[in-house]
Amino acid sequence: MPRAPLSTYRLQLNPEFDFDDAAEIVDYLADLGVSHVYLSPILQAAPGSTHGYDVVDPSRPSEDLGGVEGYARLTAAITAAGLKQVLDIVPNHMAITGPENRWWWDVLENGPSSMWAAHFDITWDPPEAKLRNTLLMPILGDHYGRVLDRGEITVLRDGAVFSIRYFDRRLPVSPRTLETVLGSAAEATGDDDLAFIGAAYRRLPAATRTDLAGMAERKRDAGVLREQLRRLLEERPALCVAVDESLATLNADADALDAFLEIQNHRIAFWRTAGRDLGYRRFFDIDTLVGLRVEDPEVFDDTHGQILAWVREGVVDGLRVDHPDGLRDPEGYVCRLSEATGGVWTVMEKILEHGEHLPESWPVAGTTGYDRLTAIGGLFIDPAAEQAMTSAYGELTGAVTDFAAVQQEAKQWAVRELLAADVNRLSDLLASLCEGRRHQRDRTRHELHDALEELLAAFTVYRTYVRAEAGVVRPSDVRHVEAACAAVVERRPDIDPDVLEFLADLLLLRLPGSTAAEQEWVMRFQQLTGPAMAKGVEDTTFYRYTRLLALNEVGGDPGRFGGSVADFHAANVAAQQSWPETMTSLSTHDTKRAADVRARLCLLSEIPQEWAAACGHWMSDSAAHWPGGDPDRHTQHLLLQTLVGAWPVSVSRATEYLAKATKEAKLHTTWTEPNRAYDEARDSYAAGVLGDHALVAAIEGFVAGLVEPGRVNALAQALLQLTVPGVPDTYQGTELWDLSLVDPDNRRPVDFDLRRNLLGEVGGLSPEALLARTDEGLPKLRVVREALQLRRRRPELFGAGPAGAYEALVFSGDMAEHGVGFTRGGSVAVITPRLVMRLCLPGAPTRRVDARSVPAPGRQSPAWGDTSMAIPVGSWTDLLTGVVWDGGEIQVGELLAGFPVALLERSPDV
Repeated sequence: MPRAPLSTYRLQLNPEFDFDDAAEIVDYLADLGVSHVYLSPILQAAPGSTHGYDVVDPSRPSEDLGGVEGYARLTAAITAAGLKQVLDIVPNHMAITGPENRWWWDVLENGPSSMWAAHFDITWDPPEAKLRNTLLMPILGDHYGRVLDRGEITVLRDGAVFSIRYFDRRLPVSPRTLETVLGSAAEATGDDDLAFIGAAYRRLPAATRTDLAGMAERKRDAGVLREQLRRLLEERPALCVAVDESLATLNADADALDAFLEIQNHRIAFWRTAGRDLGYRRFFDIDTLVGLRVEDPEVFDDTHGQILAWVREGVVDGLRVDHPDGLRDPEGYVCRLSEATGGVWTVMEKILEHGEHLPESWPVAGTTGYDRLTAIGGLFIDPAAEQAMTSAYGELTGAVTDFAAVQQEAKQWAVRELLAADVNRLSDLLASLCEGRRHQRDRTRHELHDALEELLAAFTVYRTYVRAEAGVVRPSDVRHVEAACAAVVERRPDIDPDVLEFLADLLLLRLPGSTAAEQEWVMRFQQLTGPAMAKGVEDTTFYRYTRLLALNEVGGDPGRFGGSVADFHAANVAAQQSWPETMTSLSTHDTKRAADVRARLCLLSEIPQEWAAACGHWMSDSAAHWPGGDPDRHTQHLLLQTLVGAWPVSVSRATEYLAKATKEAKLHTTWTEPNRAYDEARDSYAAGVLGDHALVAAIEGFVAGLVEPGRVNALAQALLQLTVPGVPDTYQGTELWDLSLVDPDNRRPVDFDLRRNLLGEVGGLSPEALLARTDEGLPKLRVVREALQLRRRRPELFGAGPAGAYEALVFSGDMAEHGVGFTRGGSVAVITPRLVMRLCLPGAPTRRVDARSVPAPGRQSPAWGDTSMAIPVGSWTDLLTGVVWDGGEIQVGELLAGFPVALLERSPDV
């Protein structure tokens, strides 16, 4: 039976850090203590890809990363080090930017008759006649007619291969249309052979033939004709001249070129048309990533063949599945995947909202850990400060402080603007379904479209998992659908409630005599609620609502202000019972800011008045740096809070981050509708703030009081993440302090030589020596190393079942609320502080304090007073300090006097 990893270490591969570069650090990872190297997607991606999620060829490892040979060398290094490998896979979509994706290129060339057409989620029969059996390609920078008149579209020849060029983009020419070019060249030269080939091209089976015989005939004959044309042109150079002259004539005549382009199997269009008319499912709103139909066994086999071969060969020992909520039938997919891999350890990039649970029928180990990140992070935010933080946020920015309202507005905007093409396809299908239901036949298309937009925006989870064809509806599906419909009824009384009742019955399979078309609609609807959440919440609301940025994280809910120790333990008990091998994460390539940034920002919840006063002064003092002196207060607040969390920050990093944040917020500027005046003012403001020496000194002074408490938080959450139920992942480089922001900032090169050298030192240093070199990150490296090596040395204590049992530790005394701890298997004890600003300054946040006066927690044992907790009887060694403790009641102040957190191991002979 496949075993779960003991721990993983995520590497972001790219052309600047390829297979061979990764191979060079494998020995370091082994020394650190990880069991599995966890690789970002490695299959052949689009040219210039920096992340690998834009796969163009799933049959081979990326040439940009080193190809087959480079991957073999990396695999050999991993094996030689005694490690194994986890691979990130992308079943939902492929990139379609050029001929590198030969499947998509063939579809563009042959339309519905392509042997690969069924691999992609394409709508070939939309209501608009002009788009039927045609792929809309929104690649033009202006309206089609203007582009054509300027001569920016041309038809080119490369040997016997013809293509359409628009700057650096290429599209294939339909074989049947080549008679237009070849016929005129044949007429000019009187060449019968060329005329024959042109006529033969015209007689190919139509692109609308989707029967296997017609598709095979078209593919075979087109290939034969292309080879005949190639030979003919090679043998008769004069024909090359004639064909090129024919092309030149075509390219010079806008009317003729227009007629030629109109008979292709694709329709070139202005990029903005994608917002309304696109005929294929995308990854979110990215036109260059097309959805795959992996529910089809043939498509599954074609897209997973190489991955499954690596699993069978023992090269790959675990899988991370990207964006499963985009799939038509996630459960069907994971069942097929589990069967094909023999049940290899697999985790899903599934974002669980508060109170939501992964379907237990899925044969997977769990999620990628955003839910665990949220549970851990909530410990370090003081719920008592919610009202003060909210009031200050509203006063400082003038923004709406009701998170639910901000989120709802952003989701509605995303559905209406970013996902309009997808909503249009769904509403068109819904209108046709209503024709078959007499109680709904009089519904107007506008009425249905309006209700559909509202319903998509009303879901509070990414999606439901109704399996329409199998008739499977879970109780959770019923709750989520009915709650969403009820929310629309309450918010929009002008929408006929009968429409919402009909939609609920449709989605929950309660209509009598459900048809195949209705079942199809249900499955497609479920694929769209996820993009509505992702684009509306993660990629919009999280940049609009900035009360406390530590809460604005993937899988988090900025409307929920922290969590209790009881909540934390309950989440861990549930994980141990149901998902003991799920992944646990703190930082990933997708997190909005690194865990250490969040750890520092959490402190603001303990000093809300001090933060509000400081931020208010800085906003006032920096207003002059905004051109015109009338700054966007929301952007000011966002930048200043970001500087506090990630300081030190360079001008370039701050400017790049702020540009992304404001474009994602979509309040004043966007990626597709840039507001040049605003963008320039924003960049000028960021540069002005960081160039203002007095202001920088004030920010540095404030941050100085947060650095050490923030690091204590960082150590605490790191130790918790490494020891709670689940498989901990360490994101590249985060074994030292990491103050990265959202990508691309968090994908900067990692200095592994530095980490290798420090790892060689850290094991032999005393606690005092470690803390003396805190700025180098040695305390964190020590925590990560000791926890990972303990997991490797005693894996049974961190696994499923009684051997890895999770038991919460109970704290008593004056500062009991500031302690959190637990045991694993009765032989590992973890103790950390929380709310450390209040621990050292008990009057905060209700009493005004100078954050710079905060002493270092963990070295101020009197602050704990009589606080204690009890661990099982035995002899325990603190792996972080070397101090031996007897089991029973222990004073927390004494335990944490030498190091901010404790990792105790009980001697096995007890």
